Amino acid sequence: MKRLRVGVLFGGRSTEHEVSILSAQSIIAAMDPQRFEAVPLYIDREGRWLTGDTLKRLVSNAAARAYVYLPPDPTQHSLVPAYNGAPSPSRGGQGGGIPALDVVFPVFHGLNGEDGTIQGVLELANLPYVGAGVLGSALGLDKIYMKRAFAAAGLPVVDYLPATRRQYERDPDAFIALVEGRIGYPCFTKFANSGSSVGTTKAHNRAELVEGLRLASTFDRKLLVERAVDARELEISVLGNDEPEASIVGEVVPAHEFYDYEAKYLDEGSRLLIPAPVDDAVAHEARGMALRAFQAVDAAGMARVDFFLERATGRLLLNELNTIPGFTRISMYPKLWEASGLPYPKLIERLVELAIERFNDRQRSQTAIDSRLLPPEAGE
Repeated sequence: MKRLRVGVLFGGRSTEHEVSILSAQSIIAAMDPQRFEAVPLYIDREGRWLTGDTLKRLVSNAAARAYVYLPPDPTQHSLVPAYNGAPSPSRGGQGGGIPALDVVFPVFHGLNGEDGTIQGVLELANLPYVGAGVLGSALGLDKIYMKRAFAAAGLPVVDYLPATRRQYERDPDAFIALVEGRIGYPCFTKFANSGSSVGTTKAHNRAELVEGLRLASTFDRKLLVERAVDARELEISVLGNDEPEASIVGEVVPAHEFYDYEAKYLDEGSRLLIPAPVDDAVAHEARGMALRAFQAVDAAGMARVDFFLERATGRLLLNELNTIPGFTRISMYPKLWEASGLPYPKLIERLVELAIERFNDRQRSQTAIDSRLLPPEAGE
């Protein structure tokens, strides 16, 4: 059986650049070499596409890099060599010596990769790729529109208030008064298009709220403030396309007051409980809500869905959905599937299969109309 050439896209112009590298490193190491030929594709902090023989040399050794780009040509599927980041007219296309890719595995976290931008490039190139499409990726990263999609599907979310940076800066006192009247303290300040809790702070008073909004506004033009919930944090991994499946339930016990960037990646005191110590009724409800959330944003391939289990009421609230969750061997998404009976290497294989399945389904859709079927006036 022919090995599939899998382009593993990682890095990117994002605040989660380093996390993306760790995820890609784990995925490439776990790929079955009998089935896959991994092609590391690194997008650096300037947005340049680079490739090389190994991920480690690609990231750390400038001499080991080759500049490439992926043209929006649906007939090619090939990376095109470039010189100094500029396209080379003499070495483009398949004649440039770079074999075509069979499928792409985007491993980005955050903007310029998890938000539908890279997915749009891959759609134009007509390449199969792992994960959600343009719409699902965009909704999955934008916390405001994600919550609106959940609410439209009848799913419960935490109380929140959105604002644009311009709206807030025009009259900060009015927005702060609105937050204090509708949300209260403690509350969380965030920017909309974020992940890994970057730029997220917890405010216990007005001074901390002002500082949190100032920080969030340095990252994005869209901001939101959420009510802080005294709750346990549950997570579920979802896998599939039109008929997704949900893993068992896991629980995060953060080392800090909340599960911020340091608690996730730097402090070893945070714990992952798999399975989560919850009763069967809660687990059943959470798994059903995870599948509905996945479908509400038109996700595909994979997603991790995060919940709050409110301590006082036992009520489940949706926190967010991640269309490209952390993917190291110790990340919650693959660990939940491993505990559900699907080992890490097999999970990667299944995601590639789902990418090809979804691509083949897209190819059934017409992109042109037979001119003989048009009314006569249409051709005038």
